[in-house]
Amino acid sequence: MHYDEFIGEVRARGALPDRGTAERAVRATLETLAERVPVGLAEHIAAQLPPEIAQHLLRVAVTHGPSREERRRGERFGLAGFAGRIAWRAGTTEEMALAEAGAVLDVLDASLAPELMQKLGHVLPHDIRELLPEARVADAPWSSA
Repeated sequence: MHYDEFIGEVRARGALPDRGTAERAVRATLETLAERVPVGLAEHIAAQLPPEIAQHLLRVAVTHGPSREERRRGERFGLAGFAGRIAWRAGTTEEMALAEAGAVLDVLDASLAPELMQKLGHVLPHDIRELLPEARVADAPWSSA
């Protein structure tokens, strides 16, 4: 998927008012996701995305965290922290941040290999995992746990 198509899909699925809002939602969601997941997974996800989108994962994956170990593992926070960080980055409310993040994750699901989305689901806590597309959550091996 190309950059313009990715942004357009986020805008459409999130019913966002303009391209700038969709771009902010993508940046805020992916930067926050990069903080939450192991750096290696962020890099693998970035490798399957257009460079303009991948940079949001890579910039945080490379520079975030006080220690190498924290960057390797990813920070630990739940849905409230996820929503708060996205809202802060996007300049919106936490409620809007979660709605926009859902749209971004939906388009991410359509853009990545299924195995990679499955790995993403495995590293996210249950509450954040709920933002993944419904079909992905229903088919996932962790859904019965």
